[in-house]
Amino acid sequence: MKFLVIWHMEISRLSGEMLKAVLRMRDYALPLEEQGKVIGRYHIVGSHGGAWIYNVTSNDELEMLLAQSPVYNYSHFKVYPLADMTSLPVVPTE
Repeated sequence: MKFLVIWHMEISRLSGEMLKAVLRMRDYALPLEEQGKVIGRYHIVGSHGGAWIYNVTSNDELEMLLAQSPVYNYSHFKVYPLADMTSLPVVPTE
């Protein structure tokens, strides 16, 4: 199951702890990329946050990985399930 997760940080809540959390994101991401759990990480230009693509086995696994994120307590998350368009059925034409 693939999910696009867009996370956004509230810059008005900026603190030393929040900055430390952001700096730990790379260390959080690298093992997940090696395991194939994160298959894409992107910064959203002009925003304080990012867009990550997770490849997980369940909603519960995604929830666990998000909760382990260093920025979890400082961010808002939007989660979008993704469908592989190459596996969609072909609609017959007349």
